[in-house]
Amino acid sequence: MSRPLPEIFAAFTKLGLTSFGGPVAHMSFFRAEFVTKRKWLSESAYADLVALCQFLPGPSSSQVGFALGLQRGGLLGGLAAFTAFTLPSAVFLVLFALFADTLSALFGTGLIHGLKLVATAVVAQAILGMSLSLCNTRTTATIAILSLLIVTIVVGPLGQIAAILFGAILGRFAIKSVQSEPNEHVSPLLIPVSAANSALIIFVVLLFGLPILAQNTTDLRLELFDSFYRAGALVFGGGHVVLPLLETEVVATGIVNKDSFLAGYGMTQAVPGPIFSFAAFLGAASAPFPDAIFNAIIATIAIFLPGFLLVYAIMPYWQKFRTMHAAKSLLSGANAAVVGLLGAAFFSPIWQSTVLNPLDFALVAMAFVLLTKWKVPPWLMVLVGAIVGSLLGML
Repeated sequence: MSRPLPEIFAAFTKLGLTSFGGPVAHMSFFRAEFVTKRKWLSESAYADLVALCQFLPGPSSSQVGFALGLQRGGLLGGLAAFTAFTLPSAVFLVLFALFADTLSALFGTGLIHGLKLVATAVVAQAILGMSLSLCNTRTTATIAILSLLIVTIVVGPLGQIAAILFGAILGRFAIKSVQSEPNEHVSPLLIPVSAANSALIIFVVLLFGLPILAQNTTDLRLELFDSFYRAGALVFGGGHVVLPLLETEVVATGIVNKDSFLAGYGMTQAVPGPIFSFAAFLGAASAPFPDAIFNAIIATIAIFLPGFLLVYAIMPYWQKFRTMHAAKSLLSGANAAVVGLLGAAFFSPIWQSTVLNPLDFALVAMAFVLLTKWKVPPWLMVLVGAIVGSLLGML
C-alpha cells in the first residue's frame, strides 16, 4: 500500500528549496534526508538506486528522487517527488524569462552579459571536475578527445549520439572491466514487468514518433515537446551535459536566441533543484505571455519524461544487469565521451559568444578560481556576476 503522498511532497519540497550544488550534491542531500534521517531505505538500497540512475540517460539526481518517491509511494509518489523537487526552480526560471527584458532595461545589457560570463566559468568547472573523475586514465582521456572530434566534425544530434555510442563501444573493449558485486538487502520495487515493458514501449514510440509528427506540423508546442523529449532521452551524465543538446534543439532552430539561452543558463546556476529546470526557462522564452506559461510546462514535462520512463522500465531488470561483467566498462566509456561533448559545447556557443575582450577573459578566470579554489557556491557567483555585469554596463 502506498505511503501518504503529503509526506513525500513535503520532504521533496524542502529539498527543492535548499538543494544547491548540482547532481552530486543533490544525491548527498537525498542520502542525508531519506537514508540517515527518515530511514526510508537502507544504505545498500539507496546505492542501488543511484547506480541505476547514473547508468541511464537523463537527469540523474531527479531520477534518483523519482525512484525514491516511486519506492515510497508508488507511481503517484514518484510524480509527487518530481513535482516538489522541480517546482521551486522551474517557477523562478519562468519568472526570470518573463521579466528578463524588464531587468535588462533596469540594469542594462551588462546584467545579461554578467550571467553569461558566470555560465562560462561554471561550465569550465564542470569540465574540470568531470575530467578528473571520468577521464583519469589514458584510455578514457583519449575517448573524451576523440568524442570531441566526432561532435566537431558531425554537427547536431547525430554527432552527439555517435560520440556516446563510440565511447561505450571503445570502453567495452579498451577498459578493463571489474565484476560488480550486487548489493544485499535491496528493497524490492513492486513494479509489474508488464508495466515496465509498457513504459519502455512508450519511451521508444515517443523518441522515434515525435520527430515524424514535428516535421509535418507548424505547431510550436509539438516542436517543443519533440525537441525537449529528445534532449532528455539522449543526454548521458545529466546536468551540464544537456547544454549542447538543448543548444542544438532551440538555438540552432531559432526558437530561442543565443543571448537569452546563455543568460537563462547562467541564472539556472543561482537556483536550487535540478539543472534540467533550465527547460522551463527556455519554454517560457519561446513565446510571449500567456503562451510562455504553457510552453514552459510542456518543455519541463518533456525533458524529464524520458528519464522517468526509463527508470520505471529498467528498474525490475537492473539488479541482474549490474552484475554483468561488461557493465562497468561500457559505462566508463560512455561517461568519458560526454566529457568530450561538454568540451565542444564550451567552445561553441559559450566561449565564442561570451568572451569578447581581455576584461571578459579576466572575469571568467576570476570566477573560475573562486568556484574551484575558494569553493564559492554557484548561486552566489551568479549574484556577483549579475551585479558586476550591471555595474560595468553602466560605465
